[in-house]
Amino acid sequence: MASGWRKKTQSCAPGPIASPTGCASAACSRQQLERTRSKASAKSVYRLAAIPCGISPLPGKHTATKGLAMQKLQCLTSLALLLLVGAVLADWPQWLGPNRNGTAPDRVAAWQEGLPVLWRQPLGEGHSSPVIAAGRVFVHAKVADREQEEVLALHLKTGKVLWRQEYDRPAFQNPFGNGPRATPLVSPDGKLFTLGASGVLCAWDAASGKMLWRKELLREFGGKNLFFGISASPLLVPKGETPLLVILLGAPNASLVALQPGTGQTVWKSGTDPASYSSPILAELAGRRLILALTARHLAAIDPATGDWLASYPFADKLNETAVTPVVAGDRVFISSITAGGVLLRLQEKDGKLAWQELWKNGELTCYFSTPIPVQEHLYLVTGHLLPPLASLRCVELATGKVTWARQGAGEIVGKYHASLLLAHDRLLVLQEDGTLLLVEPNAKTYEELARARICGNTWAPPALSDNLLVVRDEKELRCIPLPKP
Repeated sequence: MASGWRKKTQSCAPGPIASPTGCASAACSRQQLERTRSKASAKSVYRLAAIPCGISPLPGKHTATKGLAMQKLQCLTSLALLLLVGAVLADWPQWLGPNRNGTAPDRVAAWQEGLPVLWRQPLGEGHSSPVIAAGRVFVHAKVADREQEEVLALHLKTGKVLWRQEYDRPAFQNPFGNGPRATPLVSPDGKLFTLGASGVLCAWDAASGKMLWRKELLREFGGKNLFFGISASPLLVPKGETPLLVILLGAPNASLVALQPGTGQTVWKSGTDPASYSSPILAELAGRRLILALTARHLAAIDPATGDWLASYPFADKLNETAVTPVVAGDRVFISSITAGGVLLRLQEKDGKLAWQELWKNGELTCYFSTPIPVQEHLYLVTGHLLPPLASLRCVELATGKVTWARQGAGEIVGKYHASLLLAHDRLLVLQEDGTLLLVEPNAKTYEELARARICGNTWAPPALSDNLLVVRDEKELRCIPLPKP
């Protein structure tokens, strides 16, 4: 058994995560299908690989040939319908959602008054986001008064704690909070990965809460912790039968490490750059699938299979506080930091080699740790200013880098340091630092606010959204907020 692990509660109510079933017939109604999905704990395209297609759910007798044909038809029909609904009601299984870009398919209507709280759960400190998979919420926090971190699984609709596990960690203290920063990740095969503030990486069985393995990354690879703690969220890279778990670590000769998700064994390590607080992503650029990692010194395009750095663009924050996740908009990539401003790049291939082409720079686009959202040909972002501290919402033209409008007047700032952005289908959700949620119509010409409501206390953690249920954490608790549907 992994050292330092303490089993606290184990009560797994909704059943196994990986046992979805198909709809009974092609004539299933949408409501029946959604009930089937909910009961089966299979709520996203992220988990469609587990759909069983060997047994017909239809009653009655069939001949072997007819039965096999019916099974195949049932499988294809169920898969198609699950794809349809999965595209509408997706999980939020990792940092910035299913596509790691802060977008969700949920449609949100404007509300007239305040928003209700469906449930709330006391929670230890931390800045990591909750994640949602198969009808469960997973969240990572520090245990009060102890050098331990804990992982909780809760029922999405009720907030009931299904399991809670604690583990020891190397000491970490910071004036801006001592809890985890990196957001957990749920894999398609039902594993949960957490990365703590002092570099403890754990794999869990998401259904039961059993610890599968544990690694102290800084101790193993010889790195030093960052001032604000390890913050880059784990990235899962599909790779046939052997996916990779990629961590931006910043250790000597191990700027990034790739591990086997099942065992934690090292597959490759590469790079010499120190770590930043930015989370890597997977992108298709220049006809290739690449890892994009914004380290403390470069934007790197990395071959997922080997860890080779294929292209790098020098980019460094004067305070060593680069924290924004790279943003992909078509074939362009936007990066930013609090002192370096914003840059738009394009990855090009010439004579078999990749290189970054700089399209424009704008020193005013100083994003701190809020990741921007592209909508058509514009970018919506929160820029920061440290003295005095203030964060303002802006709209930027992607083609030129020109700011088309900015909210920075009296009563218009969205926080001192931060506000989170989320695109719910075609509308922006802006979670201000003070816990006020704004519903904003993306409009390149002017700021257009549709609704607002205070939904939680002060927070730096981006929310998670699934089936119009917004899960947020503040300094004291986790809350679930139902958002109205059109």
